[in-house]
Amino acid sequence: MTPVTPEIAVRENAELGEGPTWDPAGARLIWVDILGRRLHSYEPDSGRRSVTAVDQHIGAAKPRAGGGLVANLRDGIGLYAPDGAFSWLRHDPVPGRRGNDAAVAPDGSLWAGTMRYDEAPGGGDLVRVAPDGTATTLLDPVTISNGIGWAPDAALTYYIDTPTRRIDILRVEDGRVVERREFATVEPGAGFPDGLAVDAEGCVWVALWDGGQLRRYTPHGALDRTVHLPVPRPTACAFGGPGLRDLYITTARTGLTDPSPLSGSLLVLPDAGQGLPGTSFAG
Repeated sequence: MTPVTPEIAVRENAELGEGPTWDPAGARLIWVDILGRRLHSYEPDSGRRSVTAVDQHIGAAKPRAGGGLVANLRDGIGLYAPDGAFSWLRHDPVPGRRGNDAAVAPDGSLWAGTMRYDEAPGGGDLVRVAPDGTATTLLDPVTISNGIGWAPDAALTYYIDTPTRRIDILRVEDGRVVERREFATVEPGAGFPDGLAVDAEGCVWVALWDGGQLRRYTPHGALDRTVHLPVPRPTACAFGGPGLRDLYITTARTGLTDPSPLSGSLLVLPDAGQGLPGTSFAG
């Protein structure tokens, strides 16, 4: 059954909205505007929202177990204390490169991807960052490191390098990717896979950049649901709200000569399914 029509959660003109994440401690949805250098927060119950400027491009921000946020920034991984104080966990600036999507693994580590501003092939990587800042390279090279998520039992990791058009499955042993195989492929002309979310049934929801839609794939990789959106460039999705039943969708207007009136806004599909509880960064 197709979810209801997308609704507007937050009307915004984000250049590159990304990285929606539910923060259960604050009962809020966190998301970023990468190129606008903004950190957004939205509380569905009250409608309260906040926007915080950051000093550099921010690819993702995730809750920390002790409060505050961990962020995948242009120059590395940063920590924000509950009072907003900032410190570097891993300072690793590379000219022409920035942080992109990131996700917290079931073990409390941060998986953080990078890409080059010019999107040069092989210009990025995917690293695992431990709570003490120790980084282990998982994949190198990649081009536009994007959607990262885990199956309900944490046995499978899903990963997207956008230009490949594929959603892949990774198998990791002793901190190393020992197998990478295709899970599903987006056909030419349908857009490019960007961010993803895994639901409680083990299905994978994927936002299609330049495709104007969300797709849900079964645990066997079969397409079983398509949701058409009022924007051409959805970027990512995440379950949140009461009971983790609502699917939030970030969108972008960057690069569009004639953006939709809702491009850059935060959308929501009410009662889209059952989400999975997230893990907070252990650092």
